Amino acid sequence: MEKYVVKNGKKLRYGYTTGSCAAAAAKAAAQMLLEGRDLESISISTPKGWDLNLTVLEKKRDNEGVSCGIKKDGGDDPDATNGLVIYSRVKWRKDTKINIDGGIGVGRVTKKGLPIPVGKAAINPIPLQMIEKEIRQVIGENKGVDVEIFIPKGEEIAVKTFNPRLGIIGGISILGTSGIVEPMSEEAWKESLALEISVAKEEGLEKLIFVPGNYGRDLIKNNYDFDEKYVIKTSNFIGFMLDQAMHHNIKKILLVGHIGKLIKVAGGIFHTHSKIADGRREILAAYLGILGASPLEIKSVLESNTTEEAVTLIQGMKKEEIFSLLAEKITEKALERTFKEVEIGTIIFSMEHGVLATCEEGKKLLEEFKR
Repeated sequence: MEKYVVKNGKKLRYGYTTGSCAAAAAKAAAQMLLEGRDLESISISTPKGWDLNLTVLEKKRDNEGVSCGIKKDGGDDPDATNGLVIYSRVKWRKDTKINIDGGIGVGRVTKKGLPIPVGKAAINPIPLQMIEKEIRQVIGENKGVDVEIFIPKGEEIAVKTFNPRLGIIGGISILGTSGIVEPMSEEAWKESLALEISVAKEEGLEKLIFVPGNYGRDLIKNNYDFDEKYVIKTSNFIGFMLDQAMHHNIKKILLVGHIGKLIKVAGGIFHTHSKIADGRREILAAYLGILGASPLEIKSVLESNTTEEAVTLIQGMKKEEIFSLLAEKITEKALERTFKEVEIGTIIFSMEHGVLATCEEGKKLLEEFKR
């Protein structure tokens, strides 16, 4: 695609989704089946309103049907499925139905909480609608076909996606609500994270452990004997994930994160990407002031290069009490965010110094997760 968006001063190229690829492959195969001739390219419409003209690859025929592939182009979005070829095989039915299923490399749903029933191929509702619409344009209302979407390398690629955690086994998902990949789409990332809460709730879980990233997950793995099913990443979207937890009626949440990330929550910052807001040193400085630190001590923290360096400085001042105050404040702010409808506790840690503090409610939740 030659459409672009500028983000953070960078010109980034749009791409198209696995859903668009599946719809295009299915339409091309249906048209070749109907007309008895090969196609070099195929055009489809997307829910975003943009039309795509895509190259048709690896055309094959047998006695029953036609298959072909479309190569996924994710644009400048970092995506494990970029470059994959999504195939469709189409054959006639004796009725007027369009039956769509997944073959090799398309995952199967094994857990509730997704927009697809358990046991079905992981082809999301919008791509299903796209496939049917595009095929109907070709075959009309009086014919029917069986459509198989398959991806030979799908199972190999799936391990690099969220699918295993979501209970989608055997391959990737056919995704896309707009048919278009917007490079570095924050909304798409948040939707993926929120799905984990939905799946956890459907599995009967009412308490979760939120970690911003791998550091928190590693700390839990190395220090506590917890079942990993409770652990969910929030990335930078801590406020959004708390909102989603409340929406799904999660009862208890233990926040576990590096002080450099969670300290922002103590200042009421719930989107923790540094380009959105920072304030780490300023929050530390404010609490050091409460504890009676000297102007020179406060200045040294404000001038520190990293939060890790600031932690070392604070320990040298013998002001470790600050970490307990911060853990309590993070919990307080998170409770405000969720209108106290969720029980919340906090653990903050440093890479160099380990666990720095656990708030009082966090200590209680630790015991519950141990049980």
